[in-house]
Amino acid sequence: MALKPNSPDGRTRSWVQIFIVFGLCCFFYILGAWQRSGFGKGDSIALEITKHGADCNIIPSLNFETHHAGEVGNVGESEKIKSFQPCPPRYVDYTPCQDQKRAMTFPRDNMIYRERHCPREEEKLHCLVPAPTGYVTPFPWPKSRDYVPYANAPYKALTVEKAIQNWIQYEGNVFRFPGGGTQFPQGADKYIDQLAAVIPITNGTVRTALDTGCGVASWGAYLWSRNVLTMSFAPRDSHEAQVQFALERGVPAVIGVLGTIKMPYPSRAFDMAHCSRCLIPWGANDGMYLKEVDRVLRPGGYWVLSGPPINWRNNYKAWQRPKEELEEEQQKIEDVAKLLCWEKKHEKGEIAIWQKRVNDESCRGREDDSQAKFCKAEEANDVWYKKMDVCVTPYPDVSSSGEVAGGELKPFPERLFAVPPRIASGSVPGISVETYEEDNNIWKKHVNAYKKINRLIDSGRYRNILDMNAGLGGFAAALNSPKLWVMNVMPTIAEKDTLGVIYERGLIGIYHDWCEAFSTYPRTYDLIHAHGLFSLYKDKCNLEDILLEMDRILRPEGAVIFRDEVDVLIKVKKITAGMRWDTKMVDHEDGPLVPEKVLVAVKQYWTVGGNTTSAQ
Repeated sequence: MALKPNSPDGRTRSWVQIFIVFGLCCFFYILGAWQRSGFGKGDSIALEITKHGADCNIIPSLNFETHHAGEVGNVGESEKIKSFQPCPPRYVDYTPCQDQKRAMTFPRDNMIYRERHCPREEEKLHCLVPAPTGYVTPFPWPKSRDYVPYANAPYKALTVEKAIQNWIQYEGNVFRFPGGGTQFPQGADKYIDQLAAVIPITNGTVRTALDTGCGVASWGAYLWSRNVLTMSFAPRDSHEAQVQFALERGVPAVIGVLGTIKMPYPSRAFDMAHCSRCLIPWGANDGMYLKEVDRVLRPGGYWVLSGPPINWRNNYKAWQRPKEELEEEQQKIEDVAKLLCWEKKHEKGEIAIWQKRVNDESCRGREDDSQAKFCKAEEANDVWYKKMDVCVTPYPDVSSSGEVAGGELKPFPERLFAVPPRIASGSVPGISVETYEEDNNIWKKHVNAYKKINRLIDSGRYRNILDMNAGLGGFAAALNSPKLWVMNVMPTIAEKDTLGVIYERGLIGIYHDWCEAFSTYPRTYDLIHAHGLFSLYKDKCNLEDILLEMDRILRPEGAVIFRDEVDVLIKVKKITAGMRWDTKMVDHEDGPLVPEKVLVAVKQYWTVGGNTTSAQ
């Protein structure tokens, strides 16, 4: 039987059906994406942002009203919010991994008791660390360099112990920091001028510095005006609250010690390292501590030692130490420096300066030295809880005697966006020059969006900033300003170790595992940034513990920016609902269909025995 030809009406109905089916498919696809984004759950902030295009000024200063409801990830009425209670007042300055009571149960040999010793799972606190009574927002930089409110760190011991050295003075309701130190009672500026006569501090060649045994970090504080960014560290309470004072002043610092564990920094990180009467026995243990400094010192970098044993011939009586002991101590330092192939550039008064060679072409003879045990090159950045060894970290290979091992860096600020040598050489698997440049562009875009959300970011309100998952350092680079500094954290479980790249950009940072407490005091940071952190750790440890640690180290009325997948942020938001934080969910700057969202938060103001004040 012959088939009948299609009638015009049949063809019309067929096209209409196809059109309807196609339209329904598109509708449900868009609806699904809409719901996936969280936009369909009644996020009033996202709705306003959509109405106003890319303008995110709906919450210009993070003064969140508490009556906003029905946002993305809002906890339903049927879900019970877990409310976290304040810790007892004795925990006001609690540092979980440097707790003094726990520390005293460990050996004192080689400062083991001052190293990180974190609480066991059953010992962890699940409460909110309070601020001291009368706590106030620190002064803005540069006033904070010289003044700290007494209520923020009410400890006067150093005003007596270090009175003649001009570390700190108590004046009414503030502490004043004249800029003095044990080796520079006349002030850090004059001392730095002496160093600058030998070291190129002012032309951008020296950008990153390490201060071992920093005291109240006046050396780092005064280097800031010369565009040198200093990582300062000292043990917890060797001098009462020294690192806490440094952080209240707005100076980068962490609690740390040279003991038996490697420093949490990558190899070839610092342009300059410094010890000003830091009491570290540099010649002991076969020069192990100097060899560790050599690991983190960049080829061509400088090491400064001021104080004992330098100039022992004239000072042994004042130091009340036998001259034979001091002479032997300095000779050990000289011998280790020679083994490391450092060149002594200067010794005058109580200051000595060595420079690390740019490569090992002039040091070939040490390979035959029985004292020169070399570390494995691939272990140079493997530092987290790894024991120090007495080995020498080898230089990267070079092709000529004048080549800088590991690559020559541009002067700062040019090096901030120049291609880092570790990327140019292909030393970081999976990171190309193109990837690096694209990452910079992405973070410039993200930071511009953050500044629209919070116009206080570059106002001087936020001085101490923490990036919990720093990647290539794009966030810190895009945020770079003389008003602030960023501590870039490289999670030890990150897929790629890029902390060396961050240092090559002229930034600073540290390795850390966020399943444990950070090596700092409560109320360290004004602003915390967490990009992809909770996705990274969601199967590794309790997210609640990470958020409680963030609360510990965040200042009252400080801000947090989370950037992550919406499903993860909903879980985060539910936990923070019981932490005395005010939060808002904001769409990705590319619109509501992007599953990555931004959760912004402000920690409410409250103190020991005081009432909570929400950010209004």
